[in-house]
Amino acid sequence: MSKIEIILSASLTFSLLFNVVLFIYARQVVTKLIQVSSELMDLDKMITSFTSHLAAIYELDMFYGDQTLEGLLEHARSFTDQMGTFDYIYYTEDSDIQEESLEEDEQDEQ
Repeated sequence: MSKIEIILSASLTFSLLFNVVLFIYARQVVTKLIQVSSELMDLDKMITSFTSHLAAIYELDMFYGDQTLEGLLEHARSFTDQMGTFDYIYYTEDSDIQEESLEEDEQDEQ
């Protein structure tokens, strides 16, 4: 083997190893990102549900006009709006379609 063949073989081996390691790392990062995205979506759904429940309680005759509940409801709405800034992370076209069908199902149940 000539010197150039040895250098090219070593470069090829190094390149292959580097690409395999990079692929494994990228796959792990994407997997973690998908998990975080899923958790953020679940958190958003829980916060939206809490806000809706709190609004329903506030609308009851017994609690209507209560300043504490009104402040809590405003805080929950503000928090829901702030969570909306993360929508770009976990919403894709497919999940938007699923979300719309879930909302339609919930409306049908009520």
